[in-house]
Amino acid sequence: MLTKVFGSAVFGVEATSITVEVNIDKGIGYHLVGLPDNAIRESSYRIAAALQNNGYKLPGKKITINMAPADLRKEGSAYDLTLALGILAASSQIKGSAISEYLIMGELSLDGSLQPIKGALPIAIKAREEGFKGFILPKQNAKEAAIVDHLEVYGVENIREVIDYFDEKGELEQTIVDTRKEFYTALDNPEFDFADVKGQESIKRCMEIAAAGGHNIILVGPPGSGKTMLSKRLPSILPPMSLQEALETTKIHSVVGRIKDNVGLMAQRPFRSPHHTISNVALVGGGSYPQPGEISLSHNGVLFLDELPEFKREVLEVMRQPLEDREVTISRAKFTVTYPSSFMLVASMNPSPGGYFNDPNAPVTSSPAEMQRYLSKISGPLLDRIDIHIEVTPVPFDKLSEERRGESSVEIRKRVIEARNIQTQRFAELKNIHYNAQMGVKQIRAYCVLDSTSKELLKTAMERLNLSARAYDRILKVSRTIADLEKSESILGDHISEAIQYRSLDRDGWLG
Repeated sequence: MLTKVFGSAVFGVEATSITVEVNIDKGIGYHLVGLPDNAIRESSYRIAAALQNNGYKLPGKKITINMAPADLRKEGSAYDLTLALGILAASSQIKGSAISEYLIMGELSLDGSLQPIKGALPIAIKAREEGFKGFILPKQNAKEAAIVDHLEVYGVENIREVIDYFDEKGELEQTIVDTRKEFYTALDNPEFDFADVKGQESIKRCMEIAAAGGHNIILVGPPGSGKTMLSKRLPSILPPMSLQEALETTKIHSVVGRIKDNVGLMAQRPFRSPHHTISNVALVGGGSYPQPGEISLSHNGVLFLDELPEFKREVLEVMRQPLEDREVTISRAKFTVTYPSSFMLVASMNPSPGGYFNDPNAPVTSSPAEMQRYLSKISGPLLDRIDIHIEVTPVPFDKLSEERRGESSVEIRKRVIEARNIQTQRFAELKNIHYNAQMGVKQIRAYCVLDSTSKELLKTAMERLNLSARAYDRILKVSRTIADLEKSESILGDHISEAIQYRSLDRDGWLG
C-alpha cells in the first residue's frame, strides 16, 4: 500500500515542502531514498523503538520510502515523526485518510516523546502558502509556529497523541497566539538602561545620533572607560521593531534553533557579541550545509565587536560586502542561499596594545611602531563603512559617586523615534533606503545640501584636521541625522561642527 505524508526542508530562511512516499510490499528490507543524510538514515532505529514502546511495530515487509524531490538533499532528525506516521498509515495500523491534510515534523526519542526542531516558523509559513489544514510538531516549537495565522498548529509531546488523533480516539489541543498582543507587550522592557550610566554625556549623545540615523559606530578608549557598558545599552534606544522586522528576525533565529522554548515572536532587537576568536564562517555564515552567521543573527539589531583589532584581519574583511549590501550570499556547487544582514555595527577598541594612548601616568605604554602595527589591523575600507568614531575617556570619581540618575533609555528613544519618522517620510518612495546611514551618493547630494557658510566650515576642518576624503560623505550623513534630531529641514553650521568631531580615526596620527 502506498501512502503520502508531508514534511519540509529549510534552505536559507525559506522552507520547501517534502513529500514522503511510503510503499509497503511483499518481501523484506527497509529502503530509504531521496538524498537523506546520516541522521535520517538512522531514523529507522528510533522509529522502531518508539513504535514498539507505544504498542505498534515496524511491519516485517519490504518498506520503500522516497523523499521527493529526490534531487534535494534532506538533513536532520526532524523527519522521524513524518516517516513513522507514513509507515503506520501504509501498513494500515492507523487510519490515514486525513494524514495528507497536515504537515508533520518532529524528532522522536526511543520512548516516543518528541524533541524540538529547527526552522518551525519558515516551515509554518510554507504550510500556509501551500494550503495545508494544519501543522503538527513538537510542543516546544508550537508557539513559534502559531505566529502564522490561518493555519491550525498542534503541539504534541508524544507520538501516541498523534496516532490517537488520526485514529479518531482523541483530540489535539490547538495552539493559538495573539501575535500583535505578544509583540506589543514585550516592547518597553529594556534589560539595560542608559539611566545607569554615570557621566559620559558626550558618548550618550553620540549613541543617540547613531541610533537615530542607523550609523555604524566605533568607540576608542582605555580599559574601564565604559565602552562595553555603553554598547550594551544601545538596543534600548533603538526604535521598536515593526511586526514585519520581528517576523524576519524570528525566522532567522528559528532556522538555527535559537528560539527559546515556548516563545513566539522576538520583539526585542537582537544584540550579538561574538568573541574575537570567531572564524569568518561563524561570522558571516556558511559551512557544508550553510547556516546563518552572527551578522545575520543580528539582523535588525546590533552586532558588537569588542576589541576590534584583536579579531583576525581576514574575519573583519569578510564583513565589508554585507555591511554595504545588507545581505550575504553563500554559494555552493549545487545551490546558493541568501541571508539578510541589515545590522548596526558597534565596535570598541583600545587605542594601543597596552590600552593607553599618550598618557604619561599609564601603567603600560606602547611604542609608536607597536601602536601602528596594532591599529593597522583595521583596514581603511572597513573603517570607511563606520560613520562615527568617538574617543571615550575614563569617568572621574566625582561623576561615579553621584547619586543622580542619568536620562533614561525611554526618554532618549522618544527623540530617536521622532528622527526616524522624519527619515521614513523622506525616503518613502525609495525601496531599499529607510534611514540616513543607508543613503548613497545620489541621496546625499539631494538631501545634504550645504549653504556657503557650512561648506566653508567643512572645507576648513578637512584641511586643518587633515581629514581623509572618505570622511566627507560620512560627515554629511551624520550631520543630516543631527539636523533631524533637532527637526531642522536644512543642515546648519552647528550640525556640521558636531559631525566633524565624530571622525577621530581619520585624523593625522591615528591610522597614518
